[in-house]
Amino acid sequence: MDLFNTLTISADGMKAQGTRLRVIAENLANADSTASEPGGEPYQRKLVNFKNVLNRQIGAETVEVDRVSLDPSEFNQRYNPGHPAANEDGYVLMPNVNTLIELTDMREAQRSYEANLRVQQGSRKMLEQTINLLR
Repeated sequence: MDLFNTLTISADGMKAQGTRLRVIAENLANADSTASEPGGEPYQRKLVNFKNVLNRQIGAETVEVDRVSLDPSEFNQRYNPGHPAANEDGYVLMPNVNTLIELTDMREAQRSYEANLRVQQGSRKMLEQTINLLR
């Protein structure tokens, strides 16, 4: 495989993981965002779905974000009768964001991003050494 193809593949991986990190950050930032009126829905967790795409230019499959979808899991309920979004029983719907899961996903995305970055750095170093040999 050509070193330039390696740069393209790892750059696509970094782009996909960067999107995933942004969505995770949004989920964490809204982990306590409730509705402002009774019966309203709180923030709904977002998920990033990837897909493999054939890059015809380099003749290899790369990864890209397929879509950002909403998590269909149920909202949590918290008893807080004084909250403006509380129902008649005093319960407030809370986002379906679990901060522990988000932090774990963030760590995984960060490591994947770093692995692609190391591939980029290694490929660049090999290209530089090849150029130095040709001088």
